[in-house]
Amino acid sequence: MTLGRCLVTGGRGFIGARLVAALRADGLAVRILTRGDASGPDEIRGDLADPASLARACEGIDTVFHCAGHAHAFGALGEDEAARHRRVNLEGTRALAEAAGRAGVRRFVFLSSVKAMGEPLDACVDEDWPEPPAGAYGQAKRAAEDALQVAATHHGMHAVSLRLAMVYGAGGRGNLERMAALVRRGVFPPLPETGNRRSLVHVSDVVAAIRLVALDPRAAGRCYIVAHPETHSGRQFFDALRAAQGLAPVAWSVPQGVLTAAAWVGDGIERLFARRVPLDSEALGRLLGSACYSPARIERELGWRARVGLAEGLREMLGGR
Repeated sequence: MTLGRCLVTGGRGFIGARLVAALRADGLAVRILTRGDASGPDEIRGDLADPASLARACEGIDTVFHCAGHAHAFGALGEDEAARHRRVNLEGTRALAEAAGRAGVRRFVFLSSVKAMGEPLDACVDEDWPEPPAGAYGQAKRAAEDALQVAATHHGMHAVSLRLAMVYGAGGRGNLERMAALVRRGVFPPLPETGNRRSLVHVSDVVAAIRLVALDPRAAGRCYIVAHPETHSGRQFFDALRAAQGLAPVAWSVPQGVLTAAAWVGDGIERLFARRVPLDSEALGRLLGSACYSPARIERELGWRARVGLAEGLREMLGGR
């Protein structure tokens, strides 16, 4: 079984660009769907809200890798942001899946998120975690997974959803990359050790998982968490980022109570002005709370395992600093 001709949505983005490079390195023909101007014959301009452009993008395609989406995972501050999650992450995915099915696409891989499940709190959860997603982003991703499987069943497509933990690596613009920049500038507070556990995965491991599930018939109709089996606390991330950037260790920490009070102030500012601030209760929860997700299903069923550990991944992310 081969991937054939591939379509990558979000092919200019962080994960999508890595995937495109890997596919082309293997000699595969890759078409990129972009909202910007097409820069060559292998790019096509389109939008997830434009069914006609999706139909054109899927013509002659064997495998679709759906990497595009509205990736802002913080809780929506207003109905406009929540509506965008539904419009892009749900309705856009539904429209693309239908276009792919009608065009005879054989395989479809959707990049979902662990946010498609409810928050695990202090547990380390798998795909069977019964708690529903709480935020607009996670709700849209979960509904998109369901919509994809409806289309796949109707059209006979091999469809897989990957629930990604926090993805990091060179070229990323996520939470860990922002934290690294603040640590480097010396303005990120030394976090207390709370024993929390947070999952993450390097982008190269994500690309490997994407390609695996597209080709393995055992993955059809399945949903998999993609994460490194090792988890880390907020303090461990802080220490690792300092080490990766050649900074001396810091022995002290800001008390958790001080950070909590500062987050409450941030919450108040957001309520008054409807604007995000760097530290609020949600941001603090990401630093000191747990978000542990088990990759045991994809390891057990398909033999995939994350290869890039935190120290190696941070070196790659930071360009060898």
